[in-house]
Amino acid sequence: MTAPFPDRRWGSSSSPLNRVMFAVAATSPGTWLARKMIPLDRRLLIRSRGRFTIAGPVGAPTMLLTTIGAKSGQHRVSPLLYYREDPDLYVVGSNFGQAHHPAWTANLLANPSASVNIDGTEIAATATLVEGSEKERLYREFEKVARNYAIYRSKTSRDIRMFRLSAT
Repeated sequence: MTAPFPDRRWGSSSSPLNRVMFAVAATSPGTWLARKMIPLDRRLLIRSRGRFTIAGPVGAPTMLLTTIGAKSGQHRVSPLLYYREDPDLYVVGSNFGQAHHPAWTANLLANPSASVNIDGTEIAATATLVEGSEKERLYREFEKVARNYAIYRSKTSRDIRMFRLSAT
């Protein structure tokens, strides 16, 4: 069976920039900068139809996730890193370790229908909340993708949400 989600990235995870960028992003100023860059990254991802991202040179697995606003009913687009275990993708609502959940997680809880855009390919998906030991195992995999996730988890007391995205 062919994986429903494309496995394409701009850049390479073995790039010399990879270690440097993730080390910077793991600091408080780096987290601040990353949060400030999200609107620019969202515009770049949307205009390039998911083909280019600010994190691209380091081969970060990045997607555009479109959800339906829980309160507004409007489409909401969020650039996110993801982890792949074929045939599904996983996303984490770390929100840079802030005290509150990112809005896209509330959107998925209210309406699990979403779409994923990777490298210009748009695929309908259904989100399922991941919990328990599976969530712990997968969170460790996210930490391998970007060690920032361990730092984000240590910064907050909230239970960080994780979702499985399955193609529909």
